[in-house]
Amino acid sequence: MKLCVLVPGLVPGLVLVLALVLTVCVARSPYQAVLQHSRIRGRQQGPNVCAMQQIKGTDKKYFTNCKQWYHRKVCGKPTVITYECCPGYEKIPGEKGCPAALPLVNIYNTLGVVGASTTQMYSERAKLREEVEGPGSFTFFAPSNEAWAALPMEILDALVSNVNIELLNALHYHMVNRRLTSEELRHGSSFASMYQDLHVHIHHYSNGVVTVNCARLIKPDQHATNGIVHVVDRVITAISNDVNTLIDVDDDLETLRTAIAAAGLTPMLESEGQYTIFAPTNEAFEKIPQETLNRILGDPVALRDLLNYHILKQMQCAESVVSGTPMETLQGSVLEVGCDGDQMTLNGKAIITKKDQLGTNGVIHYINELLIPDSAKTLLELAEGSPVTTATKLFVEAGLSPHLMGSEALTMLAPQNDAFKEPVCLRLMTNHMLKETLSSKSLYHGQELETLGGLKLRVFVYRNNLCIENACIAAHDKTGRYAAMFTVDKVLTPPMGTIMDVLKADDRFSVLVGAIQTAGMTELLNQQRALTFFAPTNDAFNTLPRAELNKLLRNQQELSVMLRLHLGEGMLVSGGVGSHTRVKPLQGEKLELGVRNYTVYVNKVPVADADLMATNGVVHAVGSIIRPLRESRCLVV
Repeated sequence: MKLCVLVPGLVPGLVLVLALVLTVCVARSPYQAVLQHSRIRGRQQGPNVCAMQQIKGTDKKYFTNCKQWYHRKVCGKPTVITYECCPGYEKIPGEKGCPAALPLVNIYNTLGVVGASTTQMYSERAKLREEVEGPGSFTFFAPSNEAWAALPMEILDALVSNVNIELLNALHYHMVNRRLTSEELRHGSSFASMYQDLHVHIHHYSNGVVTVNCARLIKPDQHATNGIVHVVDRVITAISNDVNTLIDVDDDLETLRTAIAAAGLTPMLESEGQYTIFAPTNEAFEKIPQETLNRILGDPVALRDLLNYHILKQMQCAESVVSGTPMETLQGSVLEVGCDGDQMTLNGKAIITKKDQLGTNGVIHYINELLIPDSAKTLLELAEGSPVTTATKLFVEAGLSPHLMGSEALTMLAPQNDAFKEPVCLRLMTNHMLKETLSSKSLYHGQELETLGGLKLRVFVYRNNLCIENACIAAHDKTGRYAAMFTVDKVLTPPMGTIMDVLKADDRFSVLVGAIQTAGMTELLNQQRALTFFAPTNDAFNTLPRAELNKLLRNQQELSVMLRLHLGEGMLVSGGVGSHTRVKPLQGEKLELGVRNYTVYVNKVPVADADLMATNGVVHAVGSIIRPLRESRCLVV
């Protein structure tokens, strides 16, 4: 336990902040932390008052942490703040807050004052009263009145029709023959109940929620002379089967059962653990195209990844989820487990049809939609699940479907939909397919990548971006069963010649080509090196006064100086330009680059057409002649 010291003399406005810091320091468990936070938020109402968040339109209340307090939401639903006595305290008429400690009485009488009077009534019917009034030290996980009311009528009838056996056994399963405070209810622990020593299973989550057999403790730590009462939100039932057995006996999970056996996961699901299984029903499997399903079921690696993607590494009861939280699966990817009101959600979708089917080694939640991880998908399936529909259509039209659906080691460079500004030649699509499976994390500056079309593409690593030729990676990699996909921000334009070749092939640069020849720089722009050319168009030259232009075009030395200011060392595509990017020109001190409204500027001149790729550099067309930036100087007096 940490020790925190409050320093005297601090300003009053810091008192609440220090109190919240102190909460974190001295809290002995997550539940104690949220309880202390609730005490701090409620103290203006008087002593021993706890502030709670109640979901609007329901009776569900929560002690909450700072994050939930400020969001004013639980499971996406708005909450209202209510105030009530903290556990162990009660009101006195005419006095503020809850100044009086509750009288300490036996467990039977405690049940009557903590909202568990139905449990008290059934305890008397089952002749349990004498036991919970008498000597001993017990923990009673007592269902609230609402919990009994929510029990299906046929189950309740079966219990109360045989009070001396069924009801007594059910109540004994809610009891442990020792006193256990919330602090002792540690995550993943279990305790032998007073019914045939069958265990109750405890989970104490980081958000302060505590569950027993997935029932939430809504009023923990109600002390009694002969033990302690924790009021829970549902009636719990004894569990004796592991999760694999639960799957085995349910006809709705027949396809899942077959898949688990085929993947060799049965021993794991029979062993000790704390698993959460999102179990796809037969209906969920039937929604998948038969061809896709047959492929995965016939591929042991893909099948194992598929099933492990439905299993969390830790046990997550539905009541523990109060907001969307990323959780790692056995497959290694992450699922966002959340909630929307009473519905539990996966990746934001309400596909869970049955919750909290509890086994000795985990919990099962039924889902009506199969979750297919990227690692079990073909390249085509990766693309179809991403915002690259235009590129996907073009790959198919270009006759590349066998590559997209096969088992080749490939990497697809898929431009985003908004990258297609004009029609694309289908032959170009082969140059968006690389001949090996890559990870963007393994790419390095200057690396060359071979395409299906036989071209070599260059990799450029910048401080703010990772680019392949003119196209920069715009989203996280997707790695499928055999191949990978990089989403890129532009259609690739592989280099088709040197800088000089690029300029000669474009009528916009006819004046510039003549100027380069006059300046004697043709050889420089044909050499195999890395240059960035901010190339003035004919319009840029025509902005100069006619006399000045004629003089410039006849002067080899002036032309050379001017053109070398437009040439930067190294390859800089537009995606590599950030705020205050600097390039060293061949002539002069610096070129200052930046981006504003998606336009690149160089020394305050906008780039009119970026990323004309060449084998020895890149050309960016500019509509004005670039001038050196004037340095501002301060006069020291």
